[in-house]
Amino acid sequence: MSPINSINLSRIFSKLDKNGDGHVSLDELKGFLDLIGIIASEEELELLVGKTSLDSIDFFLFYDAITKAYIKQSSYKHDDHRQNDFLENDLQKVFGVFDLNGDGFICCEELQSALSRLGLWDEQCGKDCMSMINVYDKNSDGKLDFEEFKDMMLAN
Repeated sequence: MSPINSINLSRIFSKLDKNGDGHVSLDELKGFLDLIGIIASEEELELLVGKTSLDSIDFFLFYDAITKAYIKQSSYKHDDHRQNDFLENDLQKVFGVFDLNGDGFICCEELQSALSRLGLWDEQCGKDCMSMINVYDKNSDGKLDFEEFKDMMLAN
């Protein structure tokens, strides 16, 4: 899980706040989590955050807590196959968010589309998504397969 900078996190918050009231409801948060492959009920989210909606500060704190929990979980270096399978399964779900046509590859257009849906794409920050792909495209085919995507996601 790569950290998201505060500008992009603000952009995500604004995109999630569909009605523009300055709060992200648990329904809006659940929709986003579903989109990125994290399944949680509204009841689970309410127990987790203790509120029915999050303002931008609460949203940043929620993201920070999730990121820290993920980093802590990932830092345990166990030979436990279940944990490796869990990580692999999560990465496959995230890969599926980007692999829009299901062909097993992420091309430039899919990357741009997925980043747009997540509120992370605009002309200023990403004029050339191909250069983003090329960093991890080991076989130089112009797209990312799952192993290349996994390397990208696990890079520090």
